[in-house]
Amino acid sequence: MRYSKIIVAILLGVVLFSCGKSYKKQAAEKFDQAARLCEKKDTTSALQYLDSILVFYPEAFETTEKAKSFIQKINSEILFRKQDQFDKLTGRLAELEKLFDTEKTEYDRFMQYIPKAQNFERRWDQSFIKLHLNERGELYILSNYYGNDWLNHIGLRVYDGVFQAKTDTVSLDDPNNHHSEFMGKHWEKVSYKNGKDNGVVQFIADNADRNLKAVFIGKRMYYIVLEQFDKQAVCDALALSNALKQKTQLEKEISELQSKVK
Repeated sequence: MRYSKIIVAILLGVVLFSCGKSYKKQAAEKFDQAARLCEKKDTTSALQYLDSILVFYPEAFETTEKAKSFIQKINSEILFRKQDQFDKLTGRLAELEKLFDTEKTEYDRFMQYIPKAQNFERRWDQSFIKLHLNERGELYILSNYYGNDWLNHIGLRVYDGVFQAKTDTVSLDDPNNHHSEFMGKHWEKVSYKNGKDNGVVQFIADNADRNLKAVFIGKRMYYIVLEQFDKQAVCDALALSNALKQKTQLEKEISELQSKVK
């Protein structure tokens, strides 16, 4: 019986030693896979492999320490690239912002960017497509009607021949459909927020070289031709919107990376 116990103990030791080797070997293989992925510029997958070593192979001390150093190196390199992107984006933002006036009234939660071609003094008595853009990059359009009679419009279609885009409907009782009257003149302002522009902004930007027209759709129809400076304002606003959103995303990513490389 005693002899049998000795044999079992020896076999158990062999098994445990074998498992230990396999454990370290698996961790090493994961590390090698991470290194190969990093060479292929797939840093996301490489980091996943390295993180898995720390989670599943904590007792493979030599490999886990190498994994920690490698993670630090990768994150430092990514941080450098993100900071370089941010610096370039800052220059781009500075150029775009020159095309806009800024204001923040007591009613505004965020600073507003107003295309210089669409300031109030220049356009208050015109029918046109107005842009609203804030410092968070949130962009939407507004169909601004000015005339002698009520139009009661609820939508907007922009087109050139068969090329067209149409907003969703904003009903007359919607808070985003405003009417006002002063000295016999009528103003209607319909805001297409939360995606209700239905691609009209992108359509104008993509077709700014075309002779675009717009029709205000209501109980009556009202047609305008988009001025070149209005089409350019859309292009500039869309570019600034995207840049502002990218800035916010980069700031978040840089902050997270800085906390990892400390």
